[in-house]
Amino acid sequence: MDFTHLHVHSAYSLLDGAGRIQDLVEKAKAQGQTALALTDHGVMYGVIDFYDAAKEAGIKPIIGCEVYTTDGDRHEKSMGRDEEIGHLVLLCKNETGYKNLIHVVSVGFTEGFYYKPRVDFETLSAHAEGLIALSACLAGDIPRALLRGDFEDAKRRALRYQSIYGEGNFYLELQDHGIDEQRKLNPLLVRLSKETGIPLVATNDVHYIEKKDAKYQDVLLCIQTGKNVDDTDRMKFTGEEFYLKSTEEMAALFPYAPEAIANTVKIAEACNYDFTFHQRLLPKYDVPKGQDAFAYLTALCEKGLSERYGTPSDEARERLSYELGVIHSMGFVDYFLIVWDFVNYAKTNGIAVGPGRGSAAGSIVAYSLYITDVDPLRYQLLFERFLNPERVSMPDIDIDFCYMRRPEVIEYVNRKYGSDRVAQIITFGTMAARAVIRDVGRVLGMPYQDVDTIAKMVPNVLNIKLSDAIDMNPKLKEAFENDTRIHELLEISLALEGLPRHASTHAAGVVISNAPVHVHVPLQKNDDVITTQFPMGTLERLGLLKMDFLGLRNLTVIQDAAQMAGITLDTRNMVYDAPEVYQLISRGDTAGVFQLESAGMKSFMRELSPDSLEDIIAGISLYRPGPMDSIPTYIKNKKNPDKIQYLHPLLEPILQVTYGCIVYQEQVMQIVRDIGGYSMARADSVRKAMSKKKTDVMEKEREVFINGLTENGEVIIRGAVRNGVSAEIANKIYDDMIDFAKYAFNKSHAAAYAVLAYETAYLKCFYKVYFMAALFNSVLGNSDKISAYAVECDKMQIQLLPPDVNKSMFKFSEEDGNIRFGLGAVRAVGQGFAESIARERAENGAFSGLGDFIERLLGKDLNKRALEEL
Repeated sequence: MDFTHLHVHSAYSLLDGAGRIQDLVEKAKAQGQTALALTDHGVMYGVIDFYDAAKEAGIKPIIGCEVYTTDGDRHEKSMGRDEEIGHLVLLCKNETGYKNLIHVVSVGFTEGFYYKPRVDFETLSAHAEGLIALSACLAGDIPRALLRGDFEDAKRRALRYQSIYGEGNFYLELQDHGIDEQRKLNPLLVRLSKETGIPLVATNDVHYIEKKDAKYQDVLLCIQTGKNVDDTDRMKFTGEEFYLKSTEEMAALFPYAPEAIANTVKIAEACNYDFTFHQRLLPKYDVPKGQDAFAYLTALCEKGLSERYGTPSDEARERLSYELGVIHSMGFVDYFLIVWDFVNYAKTNGIAVGPGRGSAAGSIVAYSLYITDVDPLRYQLLFERFLNPERVSMPDIDIDFCYMRRPEVIEYVNRKYGSDRVAQIITFGTMAARAVIRDVGRVLGMPYQDVDTIAKMVPNVLNIKLSDAIDMNPKLKEAFENDTRIHELLEISLALEGLPRHASTHAAGVVISNAPVHVHVPLQKNDDVITTQFPMGTLERLGLLKMDFLGLRNLTVIQDAAQMAGITLDTRNMVYDAPEVYQLISRGDTAGVFQLESAGMKSFMRELSPDSLEDIIAGISLYRPGPMDSIPTYIKNKKNPDKIQYLHPLLEPILQVTYGCIVYQEQVMQIVRDIGGYSMARADSVRKAMSKKKTDVMEKEREVFINGLTENGEVIIRGAVRNGVSAEIANKIYDDMIDFAKYAFNKSHAAAYAVLAYETAYLKCFYKVYFMAALFNSVLGNSDKISAYAVECDKMQIQLLPPDVNKSMFKFSEEDGNIRFGLGAVRAVGQGFAESIARERAENGAFSGLGDFIERLLGKDLNKRALEEL
């Protein structure tokens, strides 16, 4: 007999399910099951991961969800407590079913959320096609009616579900976890099935994988509900039977209903939905009437090219023509117009926009559209690092905005494309090594001090694994092996580490769709913000347009300082060659300078003594784990350029800008192109294989790099030997590339950030008072930062004048060559009150004393605490 689990919760039933998706799939496969469903509580977070894992394992994935139902109107907030919410399992038969399921799940959050994401019968009825429904666990409304002795109500509900989903598409669930209520319930469900003709189906309410995992799931529930395991009055699963049982175990539970086992296979055979990846779900940009989108984009680019270069060179024109051709052929014309439009909106409305971020700075189209502000020709930035015509993938233009006004740009995009077609993107917080120890320790009732001591034994390193920490720290390992309390704490922590803990809104991610977003992916609400239920990478695979709208504090600093100084910093006309700026950087005088203010970077800049933007670009690229090993060679070669040796003369024009060192991914691509004779697009594929350490691909390409590639008698790739490089030298060059490509940095990104580094250093050098005032204003709520910048002012011989109700504004401001402390940095003095003080002072003159101050500001946001702080 075959069997399929149709009621399965993974770790994405947050802090309720303890089963990792990969482990669930592997266990089902090991038990000989050929299909498996995923039905997390109210959400579909994990369905793509589940689909991938199941396909990889060779078993059929069944996409589903256990939704929460309400008898009332989903908009009505009086029906929402646990005792008033039902459960219903929904499974997708086909594409129509999937679209209906994501609509139902989305509505639960966006319209029906009250304690839980609830859906009503109106929603279920309108979106039933293509779905199979199961009556769910003890929390289902039919089981509840039966257990309260109302058989007729249960029958009415069952027939209602059957009428909604159609005959053969609704089943009554039998479950047996050794619970008394289920033993009472199951005969009633069998009777109900006989009286209505609605078929039975056997399920296990899976919340973990092995029987022994019950204790881990119990701890998760305690973390979710804020309880201890010893609390008697808390939510708790009865028994240890909520695991992924074998076919034999399931059959043994229901000898009286073999058809309920057989029906699991019947349902699995009826469910045949497959995801389609890498579609083009991009919105159309609304070009002026009668115009073609590509012609419009071309005209914008040609105008921008002439503005950027005056009389563009043949190289610039050819590069623009080539890039436009690739963009057109890959179907990304609307993408570029959309990005141009919202960046143009920001710039024309005085919202600071960064000079670029990531590989997009390598595009002359982006430069001509003023999306980026770094000349790709001047700095040898490569388009194919951004968009590879031989490897179709979504372009990725991430934009930095003034961190205070970033929401205005998102709001503009909402208005432009429709709020239903724009959503922010979900991200998941996971139970990291230190945090999971603290959570588990609290739940086990261990003294805080003991738990804190153990947690602090884990190095405070990003993404460190608890198992690695135990191996690294002999003291922690000894405690784990010899102290039973600590062993239990760490054993449970190891089991739960890495599980998703909560869902939140990605700091920058925004998706724009060609149709209402809920047509393609399920949605939810996080703090009144509509977000997708799928993370960024999944959205890209599905073909949706994802962009990062990032808030960058330094942009606000640059804009504020320039405005206070009465100057315009125009990157179009900026010449990055002021020796005073490089002297400031070389002194390590870089507090507040973007990317260059850490102690390590200050020390590096003193050693490096940069004298060009290329040095800053290299510095940003090298000061990271891995590339740091090249810093001594880079500095030595910079100081002794006549002693630099190249393995072959062809390397010199590529590496001379970095004194003979391979620093950038773009240099790897140039070497593969110029020495191996590759196309730039294939060169990028080789670069990517090297960075991801794909040994099989790298060794295959080594032969092509050295000897070329011939197909049907035609030379496709010349290879190094045909280009006059010996096989021995070519091998050495290839080995060097492999070593460096693992760490090589994206020069386009480094160049754009070097521009910001120079601009902040420029302001600090020539407009230091305004720059420091702007720095203070960017950290108004951070007393530690304010203290640090106050010390920097002292070093720079800038006097920080104390707060004064007769002179201070809300923000820090310039006053006679010094800086007046802003009232906004005084505790309990909010912006409204600070502005009331300034307005009253401007209208009616300075305050003569405390009594005058109080009398004039009563009723204008004055409160006792603010007065005490002042």
